[in-house]
Amino acid sequence: MAGKDYYSILGVKRDASERELKQAYRRLARKYHPDVNPGDSSAEAKFKEINEAYEVLSDPENRRKYDQFGERWQHADQFARAGRQQAPFGDFSPGGGTSFHFTGDDLGSLFGDLFGGFGAQAGQPRFTEDIRASKKALDIEYPVEATLEEAYHGASRLLSFEDGRRLEVKIPPGVKDGSRVRISGKGRQGRRGARGNLYLVLSVKPHPMFQRSGDDLHVEVKVPLVVAMLGGEVQVPFPKGKLALKVPPETQNGRVFRLAGRGMPHLGNSSRGDLLAKVNVTLPTSLSAKEKELFKQLGELRPAR
Repeated sequence: MAGKDYYSILGVKRDASERELKQAYRRLARKYHPDVNPGDSSAEAKFKEINEAYEVLSDPENRRKYDQFGERWQHADQFARAGRQQAPFGDFSPGGGTSFHFTGDDLGSLFGDLFGGFGAQAGQPRFTEDIRASKKALDIEYPVEATLEEAYHGASRLLSFEDGRRLEVKIPPGVKDGSRVRISGKGRQGRRGARGNLYLVLSVKPHPMFQRSGDDLHVEVKVPLVVAMLGGEVQVPFPKGKLALKVPPETQNGRVFRLAGRGMPHLGNSSRGDLLAKVNVTLPTSLSAKEKELFKQLGELRPAR
């Protein structure tokens, strides 16, 4: 029986790294997401396939089982246990195809292991491993893009799912590229009513003014030449507005001032990074005759060496 090839669905090689899997998933999820393709049933079906493939291959243990048993990876532990108890009964082809050769005794023994058998004691779960795998299979990863300001303050999103659900979620302050925010019990619903978890996978857009390094923010501050020479006060931008920075006399171009605790929030607690303001001394233009004369006098007092 031919099975689904999860690697082909994601468009990656069988030896793809975790990073390559994640990149492929994000690219395809954005392309086929129902919000991007409203009313397109083929795109919706493709989106479900992509999620199914990534949920399995993104988990190292499930990926190992899938590589060995194909689509029947969820029963890998039962196959292995049955194989230890009796002679080998089948040939497994990685990636999906599976062929079995049973005797009558093998058939009864295997299905007894897989589906409980009449000898199972009441109240004892026979498929602990499968229960865990099934719960994980109900989890959903949802790519979410945010601005740096939203990552700083926190934000909310209204998400739409392939099953018709709509859910408002909170993006906590401090998220960064690759952050995974877990929302318990909001994944897919299983046959018995239980739901998996929803994971928001964040990507934060680059900002035209701020550069982020961990939880620190870097920004350039324009400082007029006169202020740099004589000292004064300038305004430093940061995500909540502006801060006053006292510039001491004779401040050199390129000097960096550290404003402690004014950077990005640390995800999950109240601490913050720092804001690092780099001085960019701006030279005056359109000089008046008097200004030119003063600069000439300064040049005579401090001749170039």
